[in-house]
Amino acid sequence: MLLITSELLVLVLAIVQASDGWIDWNYFALLSLFVQWTTLTSAALICLLRQRLARMSVLRATLSIAAIVLLDVLAFSLFADNVLHPQPGITGWHAIAKKMLLALLIVLMVLRYFYLQHQWQQQREAEMQAHLAALQARIQPHFLFNSMNTIASLIASDPDQAEEAVLDLSELFRASLRTGDQLIPLSKELDLCQRYLAIEALRLGPRLKLEWHIAKGLEHQAIPPLTLQPLVENAVYHGIQPRPEGGVVRIEAETRGNFVYLLVQNPKPDCSGESAHNGNRMALSNIQARLQALFGESAVLKHSHQDDVYTVTLRLPKTSQKP
Repeated sequence: MLLITSELLVLVLAIVQASDGWIDWNYFALLSLFVQWTTLTSAALICLLRQRLARMSVLRATLSIAAIVLLDVLAFSLFADNVLHPQPGITGWHAIAKKMLLALLIVLMVLRYFYLQHQWQQQREAEMQAHLAALQARIQPHFLFNSMNTIASLIASDPDQAEEAVLDLSELFRASLRTGDQLIPLSKELDLCQRYLAIEALRLGPRLKLEWHIAKGLEHQAIPPLTLQPLVENAVYHGIQPRPEGGVVRIEAETRGNFVYLLVQNPKPDCSGESAHNGNRMALSNIQARLQALFGESAVLKHSHQDDVYTVTLRLPKTSQKP
């Protein structure tokens, strides 16, 4: 980016410098050589000193970087004058001063750009953490109460199954309180979905039918925590629970090219309940915001209706995440 930007600046200066024609090619060639060598050496020196610069304040780091670039420009200016004007005593100090002033202005603009970009990235990370916190806090009270009632009813009749339900519920809450991981393997997210569905199956019984189609080799696919589980929760809460006859929740995962596609299908939800519909959109918007913050435009979340089936499709770039 620095090389391309500096070359565009050289092109602009060569066009302005040209007195005959569109561009002064001799000036363009000489200035390109000077600017590119200055840019490369300055960037190399700054990279070598990046650990020390990182420990400085913003003002001191800015002054240090500006001093490095100006000294570099001064050294190459003196070298260029000695090559172009080998006669002793000829040094264009006025031209060198103009180059150093121009370099100082460019450095300050570039540093300002990088500073604003850094602030923007920090803001995106803060927003992502806020969305994650909001999503982690959305374990519905009705789910907790229903789960506890189901467990209480199983204690006398089937204590082993009640114990399994307690373990599944505790794992769900442990995941909701884990805020340090930005990415986890897909296998962990699928395990969380299975634990959630196991609890709901105790309550809904045969009304909840499941279809799993997970392609092999996706165990280590990177995914943000609590991404697929809320989609499955929405499928059960909006698509299965309101229907007396229940329905099928279909969960798929497959690879296409450089992307991994995750799909959650359920019977078309009843949108007459505005609060439930708003809750569904809140979860989708939170997940979409986190995906954009982590993966950028390569991650996509879409939802669609076709006939009586509601589908949420999640596209992630194909990347691995170790457990």
